[in-house]
Amino acid sequence: MTESSSHDGIVVGVDGSPQSDAAVAWAAREAGMRGARLTLVHALTDPTAAAWLDVPLPAEYWEAQRTRAAVLLDDATRIARQELPTDSTVSVDQHVTSDNPRAVLVDLSKDADMVVVGCRGFGAIQRALLGSVSSGLVRHAHCPVAVIHDEDPTRDRAGDAPVVVGIDGSPASERAVQVAFDEASRRGVDLVALHTWLESTDDFIDVGWPNVSERADEILGERLAGWQERYPDVTVRRMVKMNNPVHELLDLSESAQLLVVGSHGRGGIAGLVLGSVSSAVVQGARIPVIVARQS
Repeated sequence: MTESSSHDGIVVGVDGSPQSDAAVAWAAREAGMRGARLTLVHALTDPTAAAWLDVPLPAEYWEAQRTRAAVLLDDATRIARQELPTDSTVSVDQHVTSDNPRAVLVDLSKDADMVVVGCRGFGAIQRALLGSVSSGLVRHAHCPVAVIHDEDPTRDRAGDAPVVVGIDGSPASERAVQVAFDEASRRGVDLVALHTWLESTDDFIDVGWPNVSERADEILGERLAGWQERYPDVTVRRMVKMNNPVHELLDLSESAQLLVVGSHGRGGIAGLVLGSVSSAVVQGARIPVIVARQS
């Protein structure tokens, strides 16, 4: 197993679960599009699991964990190689740690282009909940985080399915727009840019929808300004809706290959709180979701 002082490129968490395997496959395809290094990261154990013990874990335990790690990472490497072109020059590295996996991935995210994780690993209470690792990453990582579900309907979807980005008019959505344009360009597909004016129709009392719609379209145009010039190869489909943004984004995801959302919304605290819309989309979507975090 190789260890490197720099983990820039695509970093993916590996734990042997079906969600982890799906994340490795998606991350490999992403690394292939970028020509970027792929680093597979496995934590020998979650230290909190041993916190209840009064004595150190025996050497035999750690030896068994390392043996299991070697098998898991070799399996993950095979999955990654299967997704990469045969002539690919992308390097696939393996990284083993005995530290908390969430903390390790957050630390590696400082130098990574993207961190990829399954929606949950072994030990999840129910499917509707994000795992502790993925949940912590989308709140604290220093780069975009892709959350991959074990179901991957995009594998059976047309290759020209669009990328969808949610734009709420906040500064945080600017990063989401940047990521979405880049992903659409790499895939050679259209970009669907959605803006919903407000999250509740109760806020439209005494306000005419035509006026609101016009202003919403202006906001959407402002957020897209400059990016269309920077990515002339990307065809943008603009959508303005008077509806709950979660419902609209999840509905659009049924015919998309990727969703991109900001790390927090209009009322979020930068760097700390994942917006309610982003959180609901990450948990509810069946396709890969990128939360456009940044340092």
